[in-house]
Amino acid sequence: MTHMRLGRHTVEISRPDKLLFPDDGITKADVAEYYRRVGRYMLPHVRARPLTLQRFPDGLGSEGFVQQQRPRHFPDWVDSCRARRAGGKGEVDHVVANRIAALVYLAGQGTLAFHRWLSRTDRLGCPDRLVFDLDPPDGADFAGVRDAARTVGDFLRELRCEPWCMTTGSSGMHVVVALDRSADFDAVRSVARAAAEVLAARHPDRFTVEQRINKRTGRLYLDTGRNAYGQTAVAPYSLRALPGAPVATPLAWDELKAGALHARRHTLVTVVRRLERQDDPWRGQSRHAVSVAALQRRLKALRE
Repeated sequence: MTHMRLGRHTVEISRPDKLLFPDDGITKADVAEYYRRVGRYMLPHVRARPLTLQRFPDGLGSEGFVQQQRPRHFPDWVDSCRARRAGGKGEVDHVVANRIAALVYLAGQGTLAFHRWLSRTDRLGCPDRLVFDLDPPDGADFAGVRDAARTVGDFLRELRCEPWCMTTGSSGMHVVVALDRSADFDAVRSVARAAAEVLAARHPDRFTVEQRINKRTGRLYLDTGRNAYGQTAVAPYSLRALPGAPVATPLAWDELKAGALHARRHTLVTVVRRLERQDDPWRGQSRHAVSVAALQRRLKALRE
């Protein structure tokens, strides 16, 4: 048993030597220490948001599970938020991590990855983030994803938005816009879809909004499906449950020029070093929030 003192709370890490990434020699204590060290950077991106946890108590290679419902045995300082299920059938008490101690405690429970809602607990129906999810077509290299992210970012600047980009730690990238929470999920998803359609019409050889895989013909799918009530996106600085312990990593736009950049480029080890050298590229994101109504007007003007 290892004890970590974080503010007013002491977190007990049982079986700290348990290998959670066995091929990489990364233990539960290493994962808990990672979340302790990145906590102050990660917390602004997850605080006051319902979370879905991806837990592997016995490490990769064993059967993990996805958890939405907060267990009753969690300490009372690991907060929760009751939300209706998508589709309206019942409710879920989601975990909410409002302090670094909560991130570390959840790591001690075998949580590797954190997936966040795009809305906050005080207004669950009105998202404050819009996400374009960019994954390479089968057989394509990551250079196409980097180019796609730049193109999406340039287009959002045409709409007078400040875009933000992140590797997902899995296979692709997210491009994100901060919203002012003046519209509901239906309106946000509609404007995201409309923006994707304009991009696909401009670049029909590169992009598609076709959901059927057999209709995409090697083009990158501009996925806006995460912009819906109850959907989640991987949280910035979350580990992914994949060999090598890759991390979903916020980037500065000029980093997309690096030929070595790929979705799993940054890991548990490199992200800690990275944040020792530079601040979070997504710091101050909410100060650039825009309204969906403004986006709709600007899209209409572009189409005309």
